[in-house]
Amino acid sequence: MRRRRPEFKSRGVVAAAALFFASLVFWAGPVRAGQTQPPLPGEKLDGPREGTYLYRFMMLQAGPGRLADLIELFRNRAPVIVAGGDEKPYIVRHSQGDHWDILVIQPYGSMSDYYSRERIAKRDAAAAAAGLPSDEFARLLKEMLLWHEDLYVLGPPVGVFREFVKEAGLAHFEMIRSLPGKFDALVEERRMENAFNRERGRGQTLIFTRDQGADWDVVTLGVYRNWRQYAESELISREVSEAAARKAGFADAGSVGNYMRTLMSTHRDTLGPPVILADR
Repeated sequence: MRRRRPEFKSRGVVAAAALFFASLVFWAGPVRAGQTQPPLPGEKLDGPREGTYLYRFMMLQAGPGRLADLIELFRNRAPVIVAGGDEKPYIVRHSQGDHWDILVIQPYGSMSDYYSRERIAKRDAAAAAAGLPSDEFARLLKEMLLWHEDLYVLGPPVGVFREFVKEAGLAHFEMIRSLPGKFDALVEERRMENAFNRERGRGQTLIFTRDQGADWDVVTLGVYRNWRQYAESELISREVSEAAARKAGFADAGSVGNYMRTLMSTHRDTLGPPVILADR
């Protein structure tokens, strides 16, 4: 179900929040060369940050007064999904940014595996045993939604994804449409920005690329323990950022965001807490 996008909220709120929370941690002092900030949940993961594992991103906006019902529907459905042999979904609730209310990340693996006869039969049997068959779940979901968009993306193996998000208290999504002919350069820029943040002692992101569905070409996912850690980038010294930018391949720290904007047509940020974790 695709509908015209409503007007989006200003990202100025995000910037203001970052400055506010940065003020809460002034006592920590600036990060200097040779120092690093506390590692993010994904920093010790052992595996690629990109890949060919298929994920479905469901961006859902609830109808008036139906958000609590929508979240509860998926909370109750998560164990049924696992019982049916599928991976547990990871669900984030919007706090600031884009207009969707929740984003459901459902690991698929591949279309051929997910929609095999055996998987469909097991999925339907688990749903029937739980008292809410698949078609009835779909009907209830439609009744709760004002807007719904699907994006199928290729990303890292599901084990890497789970390790990355397992301790996160806050997720940061960046969704980007590339300019014509700039897709490969945009993916490379995302890698460069990961290198930039690694050199600054900041967490990196997982990179997902479009397979089919909605028209976002690249989605990156960063995770933080909380809002305070998200704001700690304000404490990194200019000298550290400048050196990190040059090492990552940028002209200087000020060029990091500017270069990305030469490769894209549209960019959205969304921040929010997980409401269903990706652990088994």
